[in-house]
Amino acid sequence: MQTWASISMLLCIFGFFRELRPSEPFVTEFLTSDFRNITSEQLNRLVYPFGTYAVFAQLVLVFLLTDMLRYKPIIILSACAGIALFAILLWTRKIWELLIGQIFYGTFMASEVAYYTYIYAKVEKEHYQIVTGHTRAAILSGRFLAGVLAQILISTESMNYRQLHYISFGLQVVSFFVSVTLPPVKQSVYFYRIEDKKDHGRELTISTDILHIHLFILAPSEPIKGTFAWRKAFKLLMKHAISGYTNATVIKWSIWWLLATAGQLQVISYAQILWKEIKGSESVYNGGVEAAATLLGAGGALAAGSMKFSCYKYAYNLIIIVGSLVMGSLLIISSIVEDVWLAYATYVLFCVIFYFVITSAGATIATQLCDDSFGLIFGINTFLALAAQSLLTLLVATDTLGFFLNLRSQYLIYGYYYISIFILYCLWDFVENFMRRRVN
Repeated sequence: MQTWASISMLLCIFGFFRELRPSEPFVTEFLTSDFRNITSEQLNRLVYPFGTYAVFAQLVLVFLLTDMLRYKPIIILSACAGIALFAILLWTRKIWELLIGQIFYGTFMASEVAYYTYIYAKVEKEHYQIVTGHTRAAILSGRFLAGVLAQILISTESMNYRQLHYISFGLQVVSFFVSVTLPPVKQSVYFYRIEDKKDHGRELTISTDILHIHLFILAPSEPIKGTFAWRKAFKLLMKHAISGYTNATVIKWSIWWLLATAGQLQVISYAQILWKEIKGSESVYNGGVEAAATLLGAGGALAAGSMKFSCYKYAYNLIIIVGSLVMGSLLIISSIVEDVWLAYATYVLFCVIFYFVITSAGATIATQLCDDSFGLIFGINTFLALAAQSLLTLLVATDTLGFFLNLRSQYLIYGYYYISIFILYCLWDFVENFMRRRVN
């Protein structure tokens, strides 16, 4: 029987190598260079939007399969998708081949849920805090080191953009071999749920870039293998969904959470193209910018997680409303600036504020949910966020259903989008206060 420490170490090693992708800050520069010779317009109009649709299309299926297959197979699938993605980036030349790579990108991103839930099905409750810290530190360390390493290698001209992708490819292979060594899981929340009077609840918290999830996983007093029951699983899924979305507070903050997440995903997806357009040539400091955004964004999330207000609800309402206004203002500024350093600064500030505010929103939602419904509600919110992101992409970037805007105009729209969220929630709070006073 593996100890909690050894399991935690294996998963941290997997997460570290999975996130250690030094090619990431310079993927746009690589694709538009002589290595691939793709234009920024093709990336903006075709390749990146297709990746958005790929993640959206696969999320629900992967979410269900993660529980059904009990985590480990999906973790291995994630590693395989990463290997396929970087192989296509390195050794293909045509647009249609790159679009196939975006399908693997969708699998790679959608399967993150297995990584973030696996550890809590394998260790005892008393170790939750420490293993959560371990896994979160591993993820952030991988992303931060990737940005720093990329910046050093490019700035010193030790490697080019293609060679950075070789490093990312090799590290995905390493993560695959680590993933197959993980011990299997015997139970899950829905499809392999253990029904036993001796069971006790185990609460967990998961924090990712776009997810802040609380789950409640059954932990038997003795190791018992769960039995597959799909009818009970879907009944429980419906029960949890109805329970969560009949709560007015859950609805209010879930709408904010999914709208804000949709906008953030668009911002980080197209930031590199914007920097390249502003600079007019290669943007050679992307790695340092991404490293700073990762480090300071993590600090913002930790700060939000440690806050304790006596007037919890109203304080968090104010944070979310003001945060929407500031994020919208930063995006409007980034759409009109001519100095790439100012664009870098607005991006980093946007990430810090987003991680701070989204953590606050996640905490507000979590306080209103019954234990077992945490994972499902945040999973649904993520799916809806990706649906909203796909709609945004269709409206601003395509010429068939949308307005076919240039990139600066797209960022201007994203800024107004967050301003609209600010206005919506100001009105929502006004109506709530008005109705409360009428009742009293």
